[in-house]
Amino acid sequence: MNIVLIGYRGVGKSTIGKQLAGRMGMDFVDTDELIMQRAGKTIREIFEQGGEPLFRDLESAVIDDLVESDNAVIAAGGGVVLRKANIEKLQANGRIVWLQAPAQVLWERISADTVTAANRPNLTSAGGLEEILRLLQIRAPLYASAADIALDVANMHPDQIVRYLAEMA
Repeated sequence: MNIVLIGYRGVGKSTIGKQLAGRMGMDFVDTDELIMQRAGKTIREIFEQGGEPLFRDLESAVIDDLVESDNAVIAAGGGVVLRKANIEKLQANGRIVWLQAPAQVLWERISADTVTAANRPNLTSAGGLEEILRLLQIRAPLYASAADIALDVANMHPDQIVRYLAEMA
């Protein structure tokens, strides 16, 4: 059985996922990292060259390969919920955990992470906080319907989140 972390960019899926996997003796998989490795490009470059449809196709191919994995903590990309088939495949052998935080918190975290900003494009012409608000409006119901567990992590330290999730598993 896998633990799949979903939620918007900047919520801490990779940070929490690595720590949770270490604590529970599980493998850690970051779908965005796998996509970049396979494509040999950053997410920004993938978007520049093929747009979001290409990125979503690459993401779905990675999810297809993860169906066979077991005993892993999977940090899924923020838009993985946009394709129902992705979620169905992840649910087949995984417990889905939606990590959530208010848009302002997400914006502050994303803004503070210069590496992420360099590698990931804006997804709308608005960018910034307005983009986060717009995309959360679309994605929040999808995250909610996919999740077995929803956890507001805005005021939690990563160690607290990991401890909580380890006890839930």
